[in-house]
Amino acid sequence: MAEAFVHPTAVVDEGAVLGEGTKVWHFVHVCGGATVGARCVLGQNVFVGPGVTLGDGVKVQNNVSLYAGVEVEDDVFLGPSCVLTNVNNPRAHVERKSEFRPTRLGRGCTLGANCTVVCGHAIGPYAFVAAGAVVTKDVPPHALVLGTPARPAGWMCRCGEKLPVAFGDAGEATCARCADRYRITPTACERMERA
Repeated sequence: MAEAFVHPTAVVDEGAVLGEGTKVWHFVHVCGGATVGARCVLGQNVFVGPGVTLGDGVKVQNNVSLYAGVEVEDDVFLGPSCVLTNVNNPRAHVERKSEFRPTRLGRGCTLGANCTVVCGHAIGPYAFVAAGAVVTKDVPPHALVLGTPARPAGWMCRCGEKLPVAFGDAGEATCARCADRYRITPTACERMERA
């Protein structure tokens, strides 16, 4: 595997860890104490704060800031200009660094362009947050959420295709793109093992 590529305009502080094959593009800043896994892509103007962890295969599009308290699992997609916060009630004149709240992005989930995830919440594995949505509570695995505030609107396959079943229904669904099968309850979606 190739070493990490760092564009000449990027700043990678001492103490930051970059995995093999990772690409760090124009005007990115990776702070000391941040860990970026293998085969990641950090697009133009990305900020990765101290203590932030990115798994393998993560794609962070342009203009995304990942502050202390953010944990990103493998194969997550962060769309252009999406926002992740780390304090619920910030004030410029009140120091609240001891009140940072964690945000966990589960394996394979997608955050659409310009969405906002308010800190202290988890986005479940393979969930899909639509562009422009504002997440104010946990998102279950495979859920599609949209709107302001974000509300469930369906279920998503691991491959990114919307499953042919309404949120709140129960039963089984098969992905039209990859043929994966899912068992669905009114509040959960679970991939079934192939025979």
